[in-house]
Amino acid sequence: MMSNLFLFLIEAVASFATLMLLARFFMQWQRVSFHNQLGQFVLATTDWCVRPLRRVLPGLFGMDLASLVPAWAIQTLLVLLQLMLFGASLDGNPAALLLGACGVGLVGLFKMMVYLVIGIVLISAVFSWVNPHAPMAPLFYSLSAPFLRPLRKVIPPIANVDISPMVLLLLLQVVLMLLSNFAAGFSGMMFS
Repeated sequence: MMSNLFLFLIEAVASFATLMLLARFFMQWQRVSFHNQLGQFVLATTDWCVRPLRRVLPGLFGMDLASLVPAWAIQTLLVLLQLMLFGASLDGNPAALLLGACGVGLVGLFKMMVYLVIGIVLISAVFSWVNPHAPMAPLFYSLSAPFLRPLRKVIPPIANVDISPMVLLLLLQVVLMLLSNFAAGFSGMMFS
């Protein structure tokens, strides 16, 4: 009971930290301004980690590795903590265990990315229907645009209704299913 409660709290904190780091990564990747409430919140919750890492982790092709690598590390540490809390035998091959945990952590990172994109697309769609001139609407429009743009080229609006967000959400659900299969493969590597 207590280990489940502890794990729940750790997972909540790890998920929050990962989402904030990924939000920073996406905002910098899309060159979205941080001069808004959400941007300031993301900076305030991630500066403690990202700023020191920038000294040793430079960007790569315009991507902020100092935001991405700690998010992956958090997910990997979460996998190792789950293994320890549930009493998994860690006596096997340590290299396979670490490689498997890094793989499961990477899959967890990709899942969090997908969840973040789902949230961004949903909020963007709600803003477009409810209040398209809200102060935060342009932020979510610019964050969702690179994911929706390829679909909008292929799927025309039907009676002036853009259904590309619905198609994207369906595709992202398929991606989540595929990622679960990858996680199972890496889990098998840890205990082989």
